[in-house]
Amino acid sequence: MNEDTALPRPRTAGNENTALIKLIAIFFMLVDHVGVVFFNARSGLCCHEPWYDVNVYYTLRGLGRLGMPLFCWGIVVGTEYTGNIWKYLLRIVIVGVISQPCFMIGLNHGWTQLNVFPTLALGVLAIAGIRWKRWGSHIWLPIMAVFLSLIIEMDYGWRGVAMILILYACRKNRGALAAGFVAYCLYLGLVYGSYPSLYGVTPAMLRVEWTRVGSSSGTLVLGDLTALFFQVEFQAIYALPLILIPMKKKGRIPKWIGYSVYPLHLLVLGVIRHWGEIVQTVTSWLGTGTTPPV
Repeated sequence: MNEDTALPRPRTAGNENTALIKLIAIFFMLVDHVGVVFFNARSGLCCHEPWYDVNVYYTLRGLGRLGMPLFCWGIVVGTEYTGNIWKYLLRIVIVGVISQPCFMIGLNHGWTQLNVFPTLALGVLAIAGIRWKRWGSHIWLPIMAVFLSLIIEMDYGWRGVAMILILYACRKNRGALAAGFVAYCLYLGLVYGSYPSLYGVTPAMLRVEWTRVGSSSGTLVLGDLTALFFQVEFQAIYALPLILIPMKKKGRIPKWIGYSVYPLHLLVLGVIRHWGEIVQTVTSWLGTGTTPPV
């Protein structure tokens, strides 16, 4: 038998090196959440420090947009290779439940604002319905998943579910995968407003003065032509090469690491965010001679 034909054929047209995808997605997620916690003026943690720059916040959030598409593509590849999609869905739901208190502490949300794992779970549920194909599940389960993401507040919400469904629908063809993802990012960039600075560049810096011989002078405002590129959500488009270009699989990340990074890093950010309150509470307990509750 020919060696090439003996190798298992890829089940998608994109990058199936999920270990690399997860590592890069985790990195950009951390960058995003560092921006939210330490450079968001509303957090109040550093906005009064002399080194604080609001443009850094937008830059970090822009870089952070690369994380979610990679997680979504990882979900698509995972559903293609999992032996039991319902167990796969259950694992995501369990991690989402465990992560919720950490999400609230780390990013200052309430119980009514759910973390990103419910969004990922609804995406998997929609795919499970498409693959199940019983009692019209390929129609009503995706619709139900999108509807739930619209009425329940969760991180990324319907946009995350839609991204998973688009990537899943286009997974078998590289051209369709690129077209679907680019169209989705263009929608995000056109619907949401632009921001003052990204990556140290502002629209004002792209103003070019021009003068023609024998005619009046004018100004070419390239910032107006490229406003789309200053939209934080549009930065997700730069994840496309990592999704599209196949890479050799080298090593695997244990599942427990992939699932535990999300709640653990949020817990660490929460401790840093509320460190002053923690110290004050412990000092109060020690001062009164009472034992802190376990």
